[in-house]
Amino acid sequence: MVTIRFARFGTKKQPYYHLVVTDRENPRDGKFLEAIGTYDPSKPITDAKLDLKRVDHWVGLGAQPSTRARHVLTEYRRAVPAVVATPS
Repeated sequence: MVTIRFARFGTKKQPYYHLVVTDRENPRDGKFLEAIGTYDPSKPITDAKLDLKRVDHWVGLGAQPSTRARHVLTEYRRAVPAVVATPS
């Protein structure tokens, strides 16, 4: 099963995370299918760089976000309003 979860990077006591799409059986920091964002818990959620289009794409294909990834995605969607395209 494909899952959306965090891979840990950074140093001891100063982590930051990459949001990745991977097979559930792969190790936390192991091989992944696609990196779809970054998140630093020491900064405001608005500083996260998450590609919501790719998240929606993978969820549409059946990928399940982990509990923490689901929480961060929900916070990010609330904090960063969708950009409405205006017709030219």
